[in-house]
Amino acid sequence: MYLPIIDLSMLRSTIEGDRKACVEAIAKASSEWGFFQVLNHGVNQQLLMEMRKEQVKVFTLPFEKKVSCRILNDSYRWGNPLATSLEQFLWSEAFHVPLNKISEEGCVPLEFNSLREAMEKLAEEMSKLAWTLAGVLAGNLGHAGQSFTENCDGSTCFLRLNRYPPCPFSPEIFGLVPHTDSDFLTILYQDQVGGLQLMKDSKWVAVKPNPDALIVNIGDLFQAWSNDVYKSVKHKVVTNKRVERYSIAYFLCPSYDSLIGSCRETSLYKQFTFGEFRRQVQEDVKKTGLKIGLPRFLL
Repeated sequence: MYLPIIDLSMLRSTIEGDRKACVEAIAKASSEWGFFQVLNHGVNQQLLMEMRKEQVKVFTLPFEKKVSCRILNDSYRWGNPLATSLEQFLWSEAFHVPLNKISEEGCVPLEFNSLREAMEKLAEEMSKLAWTLAGVLAGNLGHAGQSFTENCDGSTCFLRLNRYPPCPFSPEIFGLVPHTDSDFLTILYQDQVGGLQLMKDSKWVAVKPNPDALIVNIGDLFQAWSNDVYKSVKHKVVTNKRVERYSIAYFLCPSYDSLIGSCRETSLYKQFTFGEFRRQVQEDVKKTGLKIGLPRFLL
């Protein structure tokens, strides 16, 4: 299934009707799907291709080196060592890197200096896109002055480099288990292998890759702030028996002490900070193996 596709060049149009139509399309997709694809997004295609090449290079390192050499600020993660069932097991590996750590001395060995340069450029371009989309969505609800970017910077936002190896075992094993994202919004660049699925009308639907598009999805914080106007939708990654899959995700997150609040006077949710939300998610996962998320904070 193809997600809604939105041409962001319309936001830069000199024709007011084009800009309005683009804003309406973004808001509608965020409300009805929680996911959409963007074209003419401003992230350089050559940079994305270079980033993919560097990503593949770092993932080909021996497992022992990825685990022990503190590459990318010791951010390497693999599987789920705490899994107690197939439903919790992850057939994937990732580097989950805070943006402000990319340039730190020692974060990237000299042999991967080109990886650092590509990540720095990508973080900058992804940030601009994320701030633009957040501003559009906030403005659509009458809060043009609402600036999520004040508390979303290099110390709070992340890049995540993902690899999903071929999985010769049970098809019940996930690359990523069903979940929602604990942020304002996520921007995803994926290859053409496929595997991303999202919940739509109580059914899992596969997202067909589009080589020219980036995928955007609403996170829990935006759903709470918008009073459920925008939807943070469950999604997962299924495994592939024969082919590995790569993706790169950008997460727009605020500082842990940021109060999420609501765009409406009467909120569906009790007030909470991002730090409180994260701690509750971690506690639930530790106890039950599953994320509960926003329902924990309903009034």
